[in-house]
Amino acid sequence: MKAISIRTFGSPDGLAVVDLPVPAPAAGQVLIATEAVGVGGVDTVIRSGALAAYGFKEGHIPGGEVAGTVTAVGDGVDAAWIGRRVWGFTGTGGGYVEQAVAPVEQILPLPDRLSAAAAVTLGSAGAVAHFGLRHARFVPGETVLVRGAAGSIGIMAVQLAARGGAAAVAVTTSSSERGERLRRLGATHVLDRSGDGGEADPAGYDVIIDVVAGADMPSFFDRLNPNGRMVAVGAVAGQPPADFGTKIMAAFQKSMSFAAFSAATVTPADLAAVRGKQFAAAGRGEIEAVVHELLPLDEAVLAHQKMDAGEVFGRIVLTP
Repeated sequence: MKAISIRTFGSPDGLAVVDLPVPAPAAGQVLIATEAVGVGGVDTVIRSGALAAYGFKEGHIPGGEVAGTVTAVGDGVDAAWIGRRVWGFTGTGGGYVEQAVAPVEQILPLPDRLSAAAAVTLGSAGAVAHFGLRHARFVPGETVLVRGAAGSIGIMAVQLAARGGAAAVAVTTSSSERGERLRRLGATHVLDRSGDGGEADPAGYDVIIDVVAGADMPSFFDRLNPNGRMVAVGAVAGQPPADFGTKIMAAFQKSMSFAAFSAATVTPADLAAVRGKQFAAAGRGEIEAVVHELLPLDEAVLAHQKMDAGEVFGRIVLTP
């Protein structure tokens, strides 16, 4: 089968098309003939080599989110899964392939009206946005800022905050065109990347959902209201400065807080329940899975080039 491997860490040119044997699902696993593979921000970070210290090695197959049809099951898995269209999470790798293996507890049946591309755009991003807002203790009537709102997680955070009754949903983004697209998805205020906008923008925010992190993250503590909460759900710009917490301590009397959130801390059952509801809502047209572009699997280099260049609004989907 065709797969994409990280031949060398660094630029997207280090990705290569390789031929691998079709894997056999082990006990508790299913084999999925992939129709769609999501290209996530974490894939580009792994490809860059920035996470090599965490055990990622050259030869790694990127991708963690696939959708397609179950073609085989391992021991202990109900054979009724065979032939069903599913979304599947393969972990921190193993997704850029024509045939993917996933644990049965990490798959979910797809509604008839939901495409495979929409599923891999929504599956992980929607859950991270949902539980990220919950981690921030967001309640209706609060003001929310989504930092880095043009990616799939940010887009879902905007939609969920708006649907959840936020008094205002501000976004940081790189262009007015992207800002207008985010307004159509529920944003009420559009800011530049530094968080500046116009006089009508909220003076502060109760919740900041940060997909970006990086060197500029500490400056956004200045935009939190008293008792405000910032939750980092990603780090597409890299780690923040080591001393970023001094900003919180310097504003001690505002009782601000910071937290990181990873979906790895949520049980598979809870993730499945939220994903099932979101898949159904997307199938009914109540929320939108924004697919930036469909590209063939063997154009993964181009997909990563577009990600690195910041050209993507939503999610690029590879099609084997």
